Formats: sequence, C-alpha cells, structure tokens
Amino acid sequence: MAQILFGQSYYLRFDPKLWDAMMPYPPLGTMYAASYIRAKGYEVALFDAMLADSEEEWAGALDLHLPEYAVIFEDNFNYLSKMCLLRMREAAFTMIEMAKARGCKVILCGADVTDHYDLYLAKGADYCLLGEGEETLAELLDQLSAGKDAHEVAGHVSSFVVQPSRRPDIKDLDSLPFPAWDLIDIQKYKNIWLERHGFYSMNMVTTRGCPFHCNWCAKPIWGQRYNSRSPENVAAEMKWLKENFAPDHIWFADDIFGLKPNWIEKFALLLRESNAVIPFKCLKRADLVTEKSALALAQAGCKTVWLGAESGSQKILDAMDKGDRVEDIVRAAALLRKNGIEVGFFLQFGYPGETWEDVQKTLKMVRECAPDDIGISVSYPLPGTKFFERVKMELGEKQNWTDSDDLAMLYHGPFPQD
Repeated sequence: MAQILFGQSYYLRFDPKLWDAMMPYPPLGTMYAASYIRAKGYEVALFDAMLADSEEEWAGALDLHLPEYAVIFEDNFNYLSKMCLLRMREAAFTMIEMAKARGCKVILCGADVTDHYDLYLAKGADYCLLGEGEETLAELLDQLSAGKDAHEVAGHVSSFVVQPSRRPDIKDLDSLPFPAWDLIDIQKYKNIWLERHGFYSMNMVTTRGCPFHCNWCAKPIWGQRYNSRSPENVAAEMKWLKENFAPDHIWFADDIFGLKPNWIEKFALLLRESNAVIPFKCLKRADLVTEKSALALAQAGCKTVWLGAESGSQKILDAMDKGDRVEDIVRAAALLRKNGIEVGFFLQFGYPGETWEDVQKTLKMVRECAPDDIGISVSYPLPGTKFFERVKMELGEKQNWTDSDDLAMLYHGPFPQD
C-alpha cells in the first residue's frame, strides 16, 4: 500500500509516430514530484504510463496500492506535455474516473490542467495545481492529511476556490532531491534502447523556464523565468547516474541549456575532474553559441545540439519575436561543427504572414548549414501565447492536436493544407 500514487497521462502507445520511433524516456517531472513528496515523509508509489498498454494498467496500480490520493502529475519537462494533446487529455479523464470510483482524492498538475482546469474539475478532479507543482502539492497534502481547510493553499484551484492564485517559483533548484529513479523500471527502458538503438539514453534537466519571448512558445508551468541548478549539483547527479545505471547517453530536456555565463565551462571542468562525462544532447539558442561555449560543450561530452532555428527568413523570425538573426543560426551551426558537435534544426512552417519566398529562404539556410537532423512542424497556437491570441478567432471546434503526428493547421494559415 502507498498513501499517494503518482501517475501521468502520456502513454507512448497512444502516439503512433513516437511508438514506432521507440525512444522512450521516463516521466522526469513526475519523478521529481514523487521524490519531493517522499522527502516530506509520505509513502509514495509511481505508475509509469510511458510504456503501459492502456489506462487499465492505471486501474491495476490503484487496486495494488490502494492510495488515499491519486496524483496525475504530468512530466512538465517533456515537450509533448506542453503540446496539450487531446489523446493525453482523454487518458487523464479516464484516469480521474478510475481513481474516483475507488474513493481516491484526485489531484492533477500539468500544462493542459493549468490552462483548462475547469475541464478537469468537471470530470471529477478534486484539486488542480497551477504551474510548478511540488510545493503546492506538499502544502495541500499536509492540510488535507491534518483534516484542515485547504482553501488558502496558494497555487491550486478546486470547486471551492473562487480566485486561484499562482505560487512563487522554486528558485533554489539544488534544494530539490534527485528524481525517484527507484520507482521506475529502469531495466525495461534500458532493454528497449539497447535492442532498438544499440545504446541506452537517460534524461536529465538542469533548469526550469526560459527568459526569452518567442510568441508561439507556451509557458503555463514555468512562466517567464529561468532558474538553474549549479554545475556542481548537475555534475553530482551525472556521476550518480553513471555509477548506478551506466547510461551511454543523456538527453538534457532543458528549454535552453547552459544560459548562465561560464556555466558550461565550469560544468565541463567538474565532469572531467570527477570522471562523470557522459555523451549528451541538448537544446540551445543560436545567438548564445560562442567559440568558448562550443568548445566547453565538446569538452563536457556534448555530441548533438538542437537549435531552435524555426525559419531562414528574418521577417518570420521577427514576427515570432525570436530575438535572433538568420546569421546567428549559420554561425552557431559552423561553430558547433568546428568542435565536432552534430547540429539539429527545429523548423516550423505556416506562421502567419509566411510566403513561398520565406520558405525558399529557409530551404536556402538548410542547404547552406546542412544540419545533421531536422525536426519539422507546422505552427501550432497554444493557449496562453500571443500567437494563440492572434489567431484564436480563426480557430474551429478543434483547437488541439490529437497526437504528435497530427500537424493539422488549426487556423487559416498562409498555405493550402492539401
């Protein structure tokens, strides 16, 4: 038995494109929440939906652990959670129903929950956490466990809370315990990676948030902030992972890796001193790549950097409020290549105002830079963004993608959809 059962609603099996790719990572945000609450003295268990066949396995976990509280806490470090996919929402509704049928108090946290908490409350959720959830969840559980009124707990909404408020951010990320890896079937993940790809990759995160203002980027969880773990704290976790699980590769799931001055340089030095270097990939802004940082990334073990290039047209980058220039992208790609680091480009098409001339400029940039990998999407208006506000009058009944392969143009884009 466990007092609290954690889960999340992203089932890889419900996302056909990524199920075929089969590059699964455990729900890091859920694992952080579980370790945080466990450190407060609660007995916790974790249901990992990532590799589950269906919600019926959640029902089995409820019957096994008989929790008082069912906490559906999305992995807010996974970009798929930010996409607010309809299949995820439907799974969460089913999971709420299953937990309520067993007498659990149901608590939810996630991007879609923050944006549309009314939908989740209507489906039976008792409490919805707004934004970053660990501290709010801990205080809420303390109040409920003591039989006290939880109405004044900041950062949550329920049917009894008329004016919900956000809780201040957690600024000292080093104070958080490492994710609860012991609650995950690590061997199952490792076997899949080795069988499908010949190496084993694990996920980590060093920061929360992004201080930049790209107007299509949703920030319901972290908001307009940037808090970073220290290089010492991250290096210590990498050393621990290397000693305990021997991964061949790390994916850093940060929105921006190593933004603070000299962070990467110090990180690289610590890894080498402690024999904790593990090959990794990360995401960076093109205008933040310098000679110094590219060299330090290589020394730290970085093998791939994904750049949020988005477009090769300066007009479109400016319309997106990206804050960087096409020449920054070209220069960053060259600097990374110079240091033996592979380059990936994220590109999106269909942003309002884009013309065939703009598309041709993007193709020209791609030909010039010859990235090692490319991720392509159509522009997707997410709630809470300036982009969404700009096109919301054009949106039809469907306002979310069903899964990551949907790519429907939800508004009147500049190009025909067929």
